[in-house]
Amino acid sequence: MQAVEQARPSVVNIHGRKTVATEEEAGAFKQVNGMGTGIVIDPRGYIVTNFHVVDGVKRVQVSMADGSTLVARLVANDPVTDLAVIKIEASQPMQTMTIGTSSDLMTGEEVIAIGNAYGYEHTVTRGIISALHRTVEVGEGQEYADLIQTDASINPGNSGGPLLNIDGDMIGINVAVRVGAQGIGFAVPIDRALDVAAWLLDTEVRKTATHGIDGKTLVSPQKSEFMITAVAAGSAADKAGVLPGDVVLNVAGVSISRSLDFERALLDKRGGDELLLTVRRGGEPRKLAIVLDNPSVSERSVSELAWDVFGIRLTPTASGTFRRISTRYRGGLKVIGVRPDSPAAQQGIRYGDILVGMHKWETVSMDNVAFILESDVVRANEPVKFYVLRGGETLFGHLQVSMRTQ
Repeated sequence: MQAVEQARPSVVNIHGRKTVATEEEAGAFKQVNGMGTGIVIDPRGYIVTNFHVVDGVKRVQVSMADGSTLVARLVANDPVTDLAVIKIEASQPMQTMTIGTSSDLMTGEEVIAIGNAYGYEHTVTRGIISALHRTVEVGEGQEYADLIQTDASINPGNSGGPLLNIDGDMIGINVAVRVGAQGIGFAVPIDRALDVAAWLLDTEVRKTATHGIDGKTLVSPQKSEFMITAVAAGSAADKAGVLPGDVVLNVAGVSISRSLDFERALLDKRGGDELLLTVRRGGEPRKLAIVLDNPSVSERSVSELAWDVFGIRLTPTASGTFRRISTRYRGGLKVIGVRPDSPAAQQGIRYGDILVGMHKWETVSMDNVAFILESDVVRANEPVKFYVLRGGETLFGHLQVSMRTQ
């Protein structure tokens, strides 16, 4: 089938060993072989998969369609959607998956799943969409929302693999199997999954360059567009004349139709690089040139220390974006990474949360975080109360310091 042959080179098999708790004896652990599937989303070797496929795996091995195997590193993850991005150092550009949309899916339409089912690489199954917008509980306190349900056979090892339409376009990422059920599998809709993948790639981009742009993908069955929603005051984008409401058409010669395209165009860019943008404003195309900023040394060092101590990676939030989220606080820092098994992960902090305060201090800037990291409460290894914004709600908890600051 042409659809399968088209997609096959972009599907990889993931395997490795991980340590898990035994059911037979409390406090005992054992080594098991993990397996799953991944999808190439950038020719430079960036791959999206399920987080549970790589969670706890010290040496993630990726096997390609040609039989070669490489070791991958974890770029970033989002436990809420159970998605992660990993990276391999490919010797040549990799073929990427053809992307469709999940905005026009219909119950009853035919779909195809490809994956590493039970370790049988590139297994292909076929079925239909059984239902849309399912919420599925997969464990105590863990559930997936807004999933595609399909009767295409999805087995252990299929996790992280593509769900395709009959044209070979990816319309979902397989994520869960209902234990004990037959003919019931689930996938994350591709429009949502790629937005998460874009957020995860953003952590890679911000290591070497900053631009000050926040945006979102506008999706319809006919097309998708990437619109700028906020521009940080004084940022590189602000200086270049970028405005909220601009629709990005092209970056550095690369056509842009969604947030993932925008982040991919920025990969490998460095502070000082000039980035040429074509945007649509008022129905007319405009060309703009952004000279990217370097992440400041202080921000980068504070960010790494927060990663070591609390298990969170933070970045400033554009003021326009924050004002739409809340008028109660002066500002906050966006969580763009959560280290597995860290204090932040144990307290349920998620990618995309906005950290607005710790202990008795606000967290409007990275300077605030630097002050908190040097405070007596952190130096004493005492639990630190935190406040985050999520979906308009203020949530709080206590972070146990995992590494004493010097």
